[in-house]
Amino acid sequence: MKPVCDVCFLSAAHPPEDVRVVLKEAASLAQAGLSVLHIAPFTEERQWQAHGISISTYTRAPGLWGRLRAMRMLVRRAVQSGARAFHANEPDAWVVALLAARCTGARVVLDVHEHYPSTFAALHAPRWLRGVAARCVRVLIRVCTALADATVVAKDGLDQDCCGRVIAARNYALLQSAPQPCQPEAVAVPEIIHTGVMTRARGWPVLLQAMARMQHPARLRLIGRFTDGSKDAFLVEAEKLGVLPRIQLDEWMPFADMMLEVTRADIGVVLFQPGLANHRHALPHKLFDAMAAGLPVVVPSDAEEVAAIVTDAACGLLVDAADAGAVAVALDKLAGDVALRSALGMAGRNAVKERYCWDVEGARLVALYRDLLPGAGA
Repeated sequence: MKPVCDVCFLSAAHPPEDVRVVLKEAASLAQAGLSVLHIAPFTEERQWQAHGISISTYTRAPGLWGRLRAMRMLVRRAVQSGARAFHANEPDAWVVALLAARCTGARVVLDVHEHYPSTFAALHAPRWLRGVAARCVRVLIRVCTALADATVVAKDGLDQDCCGRVIAARNYALLQSAPQPCQPEAVAVPEIIHTGVMTRARGWPVLLQAMARMQHPARLRLIGRFTDGSKDAFLVEAEKLGVLPRIQLDEWMPFADMMLEVTRADIGVVLFQPGLANHRHALPHKLFDAMAAGLPVVVPSDAEEVAAIVTDAACGLLVDAADAGAVAVALDKLAGDVALRSALGMAGRNAVKERYCWDVEGARLVALYRDLLPGAGA
């Protein structure tokens, strides 16, 4: 491992070449001349270079307890990095960064990616205990952000529980990584694409039912992982509804390869289901990736930030994401109208160029580190 670096990114759950952590944040710092290391979980311990960043991985047991047991080891790895600053990407990694900084005197930047109180409570606490769990996470956020040198939020509204210095580095699009969009064509079987994590809460039951109800026999392409253990149930339901032959599942692939596949599709879809605060205030990569690739999108009307962006950009259709019939109508409307797909898709790409591009967000992050680490990268 490199004995000294300017910034060490610490991840307890994010993969070694995560889009936000590595391709956006760490790559922006590396391009500005800072030396950057990312320590992340993986299936094996390895070291390599990617995107101008040193990547060092570790193994851990799965689940929340596996993450907690790995914290002591991660503190040791952080101290050994010799970093001048730690950039931590999850609440348990925040604690690791603060503990390691007490040993080394490094600066600490915490990254808030989502609405952790509601997410943690929904995933790890019984229904009757969720209020207490959410309050405990809010206390953790306040304490950790008060002790850190700065906090970076991935979207507006995530700073409500933060203390101290806060900047935004929103999850906007990496436009330079998006190939030139394909010219929309009138195809007999249009392709709907969903990228990233897929779960029941992200809408696969509704999406399958919508496909079964559509007038146009569309294909479905899923690129990513099922993280809630529901993949087998997905396949069973797809076969039961008669849509399985029109579905293609792909595991994780490098970002550039994934974006190439997105540009070849016809319709992007985001179907966060109602009931989670994190869904209501989501700012997902998949939305901006579809917009950058020139695809029209179908998104939930109650996902406030997503709906506001799609309305502002005039790049898609808003639906009740819990209503399979409404989703089917929206998908049919786009599937049967190539001119509408073209108009909405180009509006989305233009909006990315003008308002929703990562460049400005990355420059704000670089400015923060220039302030925290005088002379770094000079």
